[in-house]
Amino acid sequence: MNSILFIQTSLSGAQSQSNLLAQELISKIGQSSDIAVTVRDLTTTELPHLIASEMQSWQIPVQERTSEQIQLAELSDNLISELEQHQTLVIALPMYNFGVPTHFKAWIDRIARAGITFEYTEQGPKGLINNKKVIVVASRGGVYAGTEKDSQTQYLKDVLAFLGMDDVTFIYAEGLNIPIREQGLAQARSSINNLLSADLV
Repeated sequence: MNSILFIQTSLSGAQSQSNLLAQELISKIGQSSDIAVTVRDLTTTELPHLIASEMQSWQIPVQERTSEQIQLAELSDNLISELEQHQTLVIALPMYNFGVPTHFKAWIDRIARAGITFEYTEQGPKGLINNKKVIVVASRGGVYAGTEKDSQTQYLKDVLAFLGMDDVTFIYAEGLNIPIREQGLAQARSSINNLLSADLV
């Protein structure tokens, strides 16, 4: 059974094109194989920006943490455990102001932990989250893929590979706020079908 962690990041909720397309992808995967899906909606999860006291709680041995530090560390611990328990990560990701949504960055900041999800070695950093398939469904109002204004793609490739996840596929739905909207959605659905027909999920 393929276990999928579905990360939702759009403030548009049920109307979000990134969410809708990612749901189409997951539904089609389920037509050909048994899947178990966990949905993590970062817009409804209590995930504030990372602060010093929370980060410091990670660096204190578990048996030496205060009750407050235990509670602070649990948020990151639980998110990492959730990620580790799934084989496939599907990220529905709109572009906000040429970047990723801030709550998605807050999630990244909590799953990127030295000694837990990556480590520094004599050969350089080594990711510890391995054997994961990542599919990013990226929706944009304009057209940015393959241009220098696409700040999301390289960032995601870099940060995910840093953690050991280097099998990353992007599906782009672009031009959604301009007259080529329907063409952009059709192209995204074509990319989903091509991915599935190639048996890459």
